[in-house]
Amino acid sequence: MRFYVRDRYLPRRQAQQRGSAAVEFALLLIPLLLLSFGIVEYGRALYQYNTLVKSVRASVRLLSSQSPDSDTYASLINQARCLAVYGNVDCLGVALAPNLSTAQVKICDRKSWSQCTGATQESYRSVPTGWGTINLVTVKIEGYVFSFIGLPMVTAGPSMTFGAIQAVMRQAG
Repeated sequence: MRFYVRDRYLPRRQAQQRGSAAVEFALLLIPLLLLSFGIVEYGRALYQYNTLVKSVRASVRLLSSQSPDSDTYASLINQARCLAVYGNVDCLGVALAPNLSTAQVKICDRKSWSQCTGATQESYRSVPTGWGTINLVTVKIEGYVFSFIGLPMVTAGPSMTFGAIQAVMRQAG
């Protein structure tokens, strides 16, 4: 017995195999899509984490150039908070990461260290090094929650809280 497909005949065995590739593809499509979506979400999380690290570094660099004894230091702290959240010193525009606020930015130096848990004045003032003593300043983002997008056609996914993201530099004065 012969089966005809578009004016050609196929042996019985090939005729029974028709469509098997489509079925195998359908079975593998769901795991491949889940794997691809997981890779995209992981990349998004790394991107946001890297953005926060860079913004914290920029903020601590801004503060390291001034002494806490300076008259303009209080306004400089506000500018550093804005720089960490918005990427500029004027708090203009959209936050660098969703749901990031200036309340999550903690700044500690030799004059004010209460926002850094477990820190004392000795942690920032006249810290001994191999070549003398230095003063330190820390900028930290705590409690940032990264929200996963969630699978397509499903409600929003779970969230993950990043650990404290901080940078420490030597401070003038």
